[in-house]
Amino acid sequence: MNKNYYAILMAGGVGSRFWPVSTQDYPKQFHDMLGTGDTLIQKTFQRLAHLIPKENILILTNERYNDLVLEQLPEVEQRQVVLEPAMRNTAPCILYASLKIQKENPDAVMIVAPSDHWIEDEATFSKNVKDAFDFCEENDALMTLGIQPTFPNTGYGYIEFDKSSGNIVKPVNQFREKPDYETAKEFIAQGNFLWNAGIFMWSVKSAVNAFKNNQPDLYSLFENGVSAYNTAAESDFIKENYSKAENISVDYAIMEKSQNVFVIAAEFDWNDLGTWGSLYDKLDKNESGNAVVNARTLEENSSGNMIRTKNDKIVVVDSLSDFIIVDKDEVLLIYPKAKEQDIKKTLQKVKDKFGEQYG
Repeated sequence: MNKNYYAILMAGGVGSRFWPVSTQDYPKQFHDMLGTGDTLIQKTFQRLAHLIPKENILILTNERYNDLVLEQLPEVEQRQVVLEPAMRNTAPCILYASLKIQKENPDAVMIVAPSDHWIEDEATFSKNVKDAFDFCEENDALMTLGIQPTFPNTGYGYIEFDKSSGNIVKPVNQFREKPDYETAKEFIAQGNFLWNAGIFMWSVKSAVNAFKNNQPDLYSLFENGVSAYNTAAESDFIKENYSKAENISVDYAIMEKSQNVFVIAAEFDWNDLGTWGSLYDKLDKNESGNAVVNARTLEENSSGNMIRTKNDKIVVVDSLSDFIIVDKDEVLLIYPKAKEQDIKKTLQKVKDKFGEQYG
């Protein structure tokens, strides 16, 4: 296995659209969302470990999830868990981890991967990442994996690539914000647009240079700590300085500002598992057309439902279609799938009325 291969596994999000299962204290990446026996972060770590030495996989997370990471990934050492003392979006934590990696191995090439994606074809995933690594080792490039659109989705950003390129690796013309439905249909008709999955690959040198050139203040803030990184002094430096970082995504910080951005169209099936509806789409359906996790169900005139409970709970559903039915501890959610994007707002109302402990 190549000792220059590294990964940053992003595991700091809350996943509030998966409430009530996903909460601030126990977010979705630490749950077995599909009933497979492995949590999402465990599946992602295993997938990365096919290509990348386990000791070179860093887990980026909020400091409140440190114990959860070590409990679910027992092969990981504490030095691999990079803790954010404050929520500052993706750019600060990626720069921080990149500087740590560069200090350890200036020849590193790396992947930044979310912990909550579902990818079944792990061999093809490894092949696509290896192709990207090969390119990044030879070129000053910021690389992303784009997903071939299957319908005009308005929930993802899009990547417009140069359609004149005949290579697997294609130059990116521009990133496009989440479109409305008609614009999304136009993107797909043009044939050179991919969904932005938030999976990035680059050499550590190219990544650090991109921050230095495009985000000089952010770079300066974290570069001041290089002497402390990977030593006992690191924690104190980060506690003192991390909250000073701008709240900015890596897309805005470097990807949209750089001229050396490339994309590979992923050859594997992908699901970002962002909502209960996306989980419903991914799961096998029973004879009634319902997706069921853990529950035992009696169904009458009911279809299109996402049903999830604790193990073996009996759920009786009659004359209900296209609903999310999730039972967890003190919370029961019965919610139309068509309104799933509003679950975040509903969660806030629950916390306002009943207390923060329910979120």
